[in-house]
Amino acid sequence: MKRVWMNHWFSTALNIIDLMRQDYVDLCIIGSNENEYTVIKNGCDEWYQEPVLKDDEYVEFCLEFCKEHNIQYFLPRRGMLKISECKDQFERIGVRVMMDDYPIVSTLNHKEMAYRFFKEKNIGTVPDFYIVKTLEEFKNAYEDLLRKYKQVCFKFERDEGGKSFRLIDNQRKGYAALFKKQNTRMTLDDVLDALSEREVFSPIMIMPFLPDEEVSVDCLDTEKGLIALPRIKGNNKYELLRFDEDIISICRDFQNKVGLKCPYNIQFKYLDGIPYFLEVNTRMSGGIQMACYASGVNIPQLALKKISGEELDWSCKYEEKILAQVLQPVTID
Repeated sequence: MKRVWMNHWFSTALNIIDLMRQDYVDLCIIGSNENEYTVIKNGCDEWYQEPVLKDDEYVEFCLEFCKEHNIQYFLPRRGMLKISECKDQFERIGVRVMMDDYPIVSTLNHKEMAYRFFKEKNIGTVPDFYIVKTLEEFKNAYEDLLRKYKQVCFKFERDEGGKSFRLIDNQRKGYAALFKKQNTRMTLDDVLDALSEREVFSPIMIMPFLPDEEVSVDCLDTEKGLIALPRIKGNNKYELLRFDEDIISICRDFQNKVGLKCPYNIQFKYLDGIPYFLEVNTRMSGGIQMACYASGVNIPQLALKKISGEELDWSCKYEEKILAQVLQPVTID
């Protein structure tokens, strides 16, 4: 029986569990979360509530949890960076961790370092950007970008899920603004007023707003070749699986130069026909099930087999597909 632990994953990871279970009869999924009522609980054979800990204390908790519950395979989400740094400690107690090595994980999880790395390795196209910490730096960067681009956006460098993302929109007031979603829009005056509360604030990345198609590519490298499943995302209630060669070739170039061993997700955004790098997430994405369903490639299961040393075999339906998800209510066990 393979004992697999998933710590503090987002709710859509329920789909990742379902994909891993396909054709597996000897799989025991152990889930944990700070939230007692997370829906992922429904897909687990065992479930535990996590304490509120950070950094080294959380790693210690994870190591003890692995020992206590006979964990063989660990798929971390919470504390990924620190766990990657301490991966050898897990390996010494017989736990295989689905995370790449710390040097590359730490680079890819730091936006400025990642962009400079992409430029140095000549991988794809990186948008212009500035890292700013003061009001004056923010103003100067904004004015410089606005000379070349129609719109400017920003978010804090340390961010997950784009919570701090804001588009600077000086037309967000008045009648026309009633037709726009406002939760991510701020006027420049409002932004400057908020930032002026700090003499020095946490680093912010400010860059051009890329308004065209967003592409999320779910990837896994195998001996048979790179799996790269590009999903075109938009404001509609559906996505599109489309194998554009310009996107696939950048992903192959990235993999050839970086050599990630575990599943990852690359985010692109288009502007004037050019796909720009947004970020690389060193974990499976929240929508990976969409790409797997449409392509016939089960990345979660293949990734689990890979870290357990099993032979991988896969084939892909390289066909354009329109994808949608149907939400349905569930009760939490």
